[in-house]
Amino acid sequence: METVDTIVIGAGVVGLAIARSLALAGREVLILEAEAAFGTQTSARNSEVIHAGLYYPRNSLKAALCVRGKELLYRYCAERNIPHRRLGKLLIATDASELAALASYGQRAAINGVPLESLNSAEICRLEPAVRAVAGLYSESTGIVDSHGLMLSLLGNAERAGATLITRTPVVDGKIDQDGILLRTGGKEPFELQCRMLVNSAGLHAQELARKLKGLPSEYVPPTLYAKGHYFTLSGSTPFRHLVYPMPDNAGLGIHVTLDLGGQCKFGPDVSSWPDTPDYAFETGLAEKFYQAIRRYYPDLPNGALQAGYTGIRPKVTGPNEPAGDFIIQGPATHGVSGLVNLFGIESPGLTSCLAIAERTLAELALYRNPLH
Repeated sequence: METVDTIVIGAGVVGLAIARSLALAGREVLILEAEAAFGTQTSARNSEVIHAGLYYPRNSLKAALCVRGKELLYRYCAERNIPHRRLGKLLIATDASELAALASYGQRAAINGVPLESLNSAEICRLEPAVRAVAGLYSESTGIVDSHGLMLSLLGNAERAGATLITRTPVVDGKIDQDGILLRTGGKEPFELQCRMLVNSAGLHAQELARKLKGLPSEYVPPTLYAKGHYFTLSGSTPFRHLVYPMPDNAGLGIHVTLDLGGQCKFGPDVSSWPDTPDYAFETGLAEKFYQAIRRYYPDLPNGALQAGYTGIRPKVTGPNEPAGDFIIQGPATHGVSGLVNLFGIESPGLTSCLAIAERTLAELALYRNPLH
């Protein structure tokens, strides 16, 4: 049996950010990833948006970590020449019935310290001539980022500080005892590892992993819930210069316009289903729903312009008929297990928040002097 100081399970963008911060803090860090490469699940199947922090309730982790994470991420990308762009975003009301909701997001953004500009219909048309809306809010600090380039940088930083990534290494069970945390891995060459600190950043599989840790009280593990969404791409050139978002619903932010760094326009995600297990197959028969939703704000969308893109799955902590849940970053002060941090429900804005989540995780382990609360 091998012994290592600190293990991070999960090499998505959040796990890599945490591993980097731990290594830079002087810890011996081993990153275990079940897949064949880093960042192949939630981190690779999203909109690549740097969110401003305008949606999330006051005093929530999502609000605090998104606003802090946005600042850290823009600085990190600028210093390391990671491709990104501060495009700006329009949050719009397509008719009068949505004006109250729009105003509520404006109030929430002000509470969270996110500057927004109010726009009338004519001002929206000047910014985005293809968009039809009665009012909107403009977020200058919203942008996009090359998520793969970001993860490459985080991993490179972590490795230069001494961290090691091992892929194709699922954790099959574990045990908490007086000596620390014992893990047993699967794969072609199973082995056992003893560690003093463990960060469960397994994303879609974080709850499943937590249930395998003998000695962690079951009441601290939320139910496993998955929300599946689809993205369609726009054929031909895009008429949009900014990100465009309709009013969100409980499960997501609505079928919105995003642009990648190559100029490709995408619409999505919807929330089409709540599967029992992750399933990335692209479902048929969804195009008409997308056309109807998009034409509420982009009425000139041509027939046949939408092409099937890709799917993504979010790890959720609340169900389809409940308000969106907050991040859960659960350390020893909560569950009583020394050296263990569980991260549950790290969905959007997890990419934006990754560096701030790393700060918070180190705070939970008493390794960060100025924790963000």
